[in-house]
Amino acid sequence: MTVLPICITGEPVLHQPAGSVVDFDAALTTLVADMFETMEAAPGVGLAAPQVGVGKRLFVFDWTDEDGTNSRGVAVNPELWISPPPVGIPDEDDEEGCLSVPGERFGLLRSGRALLRAQDEHGEHYELEAAGWLARILQHEFDHLEGMLYTDRLDAFGTKGVQKAIKRNKWGVPGLSWLPGVDDLEA
Repeated sequence: MTVLPICITGEPVLHQPAGSVVDFDAALTTLVADMFETMEAAPGVGLAAPQVGVGKRLFVFDWTDEDGTNSRGVAVNPELWISPPPVGIPDEDDEEGCLSVPGERFGLLRSGRALLRAQDEHGEHYELEAAGWLARILQHEFDHLEGMLYTDRLDAFGTKGVQKAIKRNKWGVPGLSWLPGVDDLEA
């Protein structure tokens, strides 16, 4: 397994819809293993293929909730349905981070429930109902496959903070990435 470089906002693959996965082969199995390794090294709870420079509809996730239940999986060619998102102003409990906007966190209201239909790395179809933070993770990673970062969903106050972070870090241009375990960046 290999830890892959993670693209930083501004890299074109992050800002365009990903293409469907067609081949469920050894190359896909290797990519999935490398993505899990990368996500764990970062550390993160989810990672989408565009974040490692691969424009395919695929993400991995690994989350343990408060009661110790672990949800770990691969979502290939996913479809996602969500409950209506709440209305209001995000607070500290609604803050998200992203490995493609490392070291920054902003509040974003997300739907509390989600239904994921996808294939695993072997092409087997499955369905997963999620609530709470797992639902948030699925929405966040699914957005990556649509060419959207969570920062694209922020309100005017959050957008201003993102713009400052991008300017301060000289992000927002192609060719920038970081390597977990090597570069001193945290999501």
